[in-house]
Amino acid sequence: MKTRFQLKETIVTIISDAPYIETIRQAIVEHRRQLEQYITFDPFFRVTMEPYPLPEDGPEIVKRLVLAGNAVGTGPMAAVAGTLAELAVEAALRKGAKHVVVDNGGDIALFTDRPILVGIYAGESAVNNLAFQIEARESIMGICTSSGKIGHSISFGNVDAATVVSKSASLADAAATALGNAVIDDSKKDIEKAFDVINGVDDIEGALIIKGKHIGLWGKLPKMVKVPVNPDLITRP
Repeated sequence: MKTRFQLKETIVTIISDAPYIETIRQAIVEHRRQLEQYITFDPFFRVTMEPYPLPEDGPEIVKRLVLAGNAVGTGPMAAVAGTLAELAVEAALRKGAKHVVVDNGGDIALFTDRPILVGIYAGESAVNNLAFQIEARESIMGICTSSGKIGHSISFGNVDAATVVSKSASLADAAATALGNAVIDDSKKDIEKAFDVINGVDDIEGALIIKGKHIGLWGKLPKMVKVPVNPDLITRP
């Protein structure tokens, strides 16, 4: 079953068996509520773009946001979409789900018992119609993308797409933001140097940058295949 769910700025596409859809929705509602409550307590958390001290008594979503952002040098909210997706997938797995995909505006957490394709959308770039071929897994995977040209999230870079693959969707989201921010011009050298921001960060498996006609690859990525990527399938307002 595939459905769309929106809660304020959070817009997700959910793919799972019907009995788990409501569990996923409720997980998003509850974790977002906890995050909003924490931000009411400390409004600085929402706007800072720098690493943030880990609060020992904060809710789980806040702790994950902080750990992910601190790992790559971003503010905690850089990881919010991937973290919400990850927590929602975990909630479904606890109920017995075997196939769950939560796409939160291009930041994806998934657990799958069958092969699937995850498209990479890079807007008007000359590099397009690519997808990751994901095999059945025994753990959650995060595939998160940041863009300086697509979407409403804050980005200081100018990439068509910066995508990070990790065992943690929370970390993948923050790392994609950091990676996208690191690309300023169109040179191959600038793209290659951008990967320095994620080099050595535990649990990041691979990454790619698409900028104009250039594509840069880093680490170990899932197999990429050429397929038509339908923009209408993208989760966005």
